[in-house]
Amino acid sequence: MLPLLKGFEVEMYTGYPHGEVVGLADQITRDLPGFVKEPDRRNVEYITPPLPDYHALVCELLRPRQRLRHYLAGLGNLTILPGSTLALGGSDHFQRSDPDNPYHSYIERTYGTRVVTTSIHINIGVPLEILFPALRLVRAEACLYLALSASSPFLDGQVTGSHSHRWQVFPETPPHVPIFTDHAHYCTWVEEQLHTGQMQNERHLWTSVRPNGPRRPYDLNRLELRISDLVANPLVTLAMTALLETRLHLVAENPQSWDPLQTWSGRDLAEMCLDNEQRVAKDSLQARVMNWQSRQEVLVSEWLEQQLAEAWRIAHPLGWSGFLTPLQRVLQEGNEAMQWLQQVTNGQSVQEVYAKAVHQMQEQEFELCRCLCRDRDLQLR
Repeated sequence: MLPLLKGFEVEMYTGYPHGEVVGLADQITRDLPGFVKEPDRRNVEYITPPLPDYHALVCELLRPRQRLRHYLAGLGNLTILPGSTLALGGSDHFQRSDPDNPYHSYIERTYGTRVVTTSIHINIGVPLEILFPALRLVRAEACLYLALSASSPFLDGQVTGSHSHRWQVFPETPPHVPIFTDHAHYCTWVEEQLHTGQMQNERHLWTSVRPNGPRRPYDLNRLELRISDLVANPLVTLAMTALLETRLHLVAENPQSWDPLQTWSGRDLAEMCLDNEQRVAKDSLQARVMNWQSRQEVLVSEWLEQQLAEAWRIAHPLGWSGFLTPLQRVLQEGNEAMQWLQQVTNGQSVQEVYAKAVHQMQEQEFELCRCLCRDRDLQLR
């Protein structure tokens, strides 16, 4: 099987180096091509083109960030902020990026600041004939990607008690999303949700993973994993993507063997997925969850170790096993949330930990640009 096309939707906060968020999305999207607004002006999004090659994807993830950093520097002492919640404050109010947009009005009125979060959505091209078995597998394992990416343990300057506060509060919409049996089931269900108003438009499906394509729900060509918190390190983002791609290769080789609906009812599978996601939102790599294959509770970090061994065997002959390597470091040292919480335990304040993370994110990006992307426009210092 050839490498699959991969692309990313990356949402980020902007603000001051000490961690205070500053809403600039309306201004950024006016002045900087390639960026799009979210309903709240404190975060902004860019989208990378679909490519099969991991080496090229590193620079596609870095280029927009460096352009944005350059733009923000021109406005004053502003930068990009890590994490997926309003870590130091501001969750008590909404800051509209487009006051005249009726869909944004609906979002503010219905969900409030629960949706003022950031994340990385991973899109991978999947042929329609295996898309729905692939969706079922990835939904059954989506909690693992949340565990690797968790980066939202703080809100309003406080420790929340969850490694991914974002996913613990983010509203799954509609409230009950079934396990889709096939394309026809998905089309019929979406049409019903639009008719009843449970979905305001075809994009208003907020769940851990969903079908995607140029004309949803009818014309589909990719899978979109939406559960991940924002990951500061692009190499970890690509490592998660590489793991996900190996799982899709397994589905392509033998759809029935890797389809959870072969052994689970749709209702039980949906309930298990939601329960696993909430456990991981709280404790990430340290959570215990239900393994859909063994039907036994397992430690998330141990399940990931097992999957990494399988992934290496698949990726090595295809030439991109090296991109899995950063996940071993995450398993050894913890995700961003775990590292930040350990620093708080060691006596640092939330404000000190977050400000240091802002600086580390910027330095990491500059170093990756220097080593991996030789383009002159990336050398901004």
